[in-house]
Amino acid sequence: MIRIQVPATSANLGSGFDSLGIALTLYNQIWMEEDDRLDISCKDSVVVPTDESNLIYWAVKQLYQECGRKLPGLKLIQENNIPLARGLGSSSACIVAGILGANRLLGNPFSRSDLVNLAAKIEGHPDNTSPAIEGGLVVSAMEGERIYSVSVPVSDKLQFAVFIPPFELKTEMARSVLPETYSRTDAVYNLSRSALMTASLFSGKLENLRVAVGDRIHQPYRSGLIDHCDTVFRMSYELGSLGTYISGSGPTIIAMVPTESMKDFIAHAETHMKEKGISGWQVRFLGVDSEGAQVSLD
Repeated sequence: MIRIQVPATSANLGSGFDSLGIALTLYNQIWMEEDDRLDISCKDSVVVPTDESNLIYWAVKQLYQECGRKLPGLKLIQENNIPLARGLGSSSACIVAGILGANRLLGNPFSRSDLVNLAAKIEGHPDNTSPAIEGGLVVSAMEGERIYSVSVPVSDKLQFAVFIPPFELKTEMARSVLPETYSRTDAVYNLSRSALMTASLFSGKLENLRVAVGDRIHQPYRSGLIDHCDTVFRMSYELGSLGTYISGSGPTIIAMVPTESMKDFIAHAETHMKEKGISGWQVRFLGVDSEGAQVSLD
């Protein structure tokens, strides 16, 4: 049996809509091997499909078909630590686990670059799948069906305070509220800030992050779908966030905080949320995963 470890990811980072993503130190674990039947189970209490609609199984099947091979059956065990439909790349983690696991079962016929392309093709965009595979901060662009991406390390001066609410927000809903067109002014606004975000995270110029998270493409339209969004943003800056943004399509909100002050930030955030009557939210700090998804024998 093989084991696949896939990190959570945070897409967009405010200004980098559908192009920036970062891998975080929160992981799903998946065990799989070929079998003569389909056998899907979980090590936790998360309810997942146990038939052919299971996204990991579906991704495995896609790669087998790419190789012209028939999948006889699969034994699949999941450990789900990435919360579902929270803007932390749970669906991308399933797709990446499926295609990386299938690739190993078939003797690694595809390169890492091939898998990046296939994952983005399945997901529809690369901002979560690319960092899940490559690790670090990843900048991606699609040209036809090919993904051009670069993974860079992130300054260790920074950690990520992750505010996870007790409700889901489906990507389809979050995309449905976005306008069809944008002004040139708004496009330039985001382009300049997404470039600033990439350079600042890589170089450690953390004083730029408050400007770099600025966005006119998606966050102004999605914030109304997230209860307490404005309150959490305002509170995070009062407590010392260097830059706060909606993770992916939401509803998770992430604050970038200096490493040395992270523990105090989390403690004060939890106290403030309780005082403001914001209940059920998890607040945790995560670092940057620099390795990406890993496959090993178990």
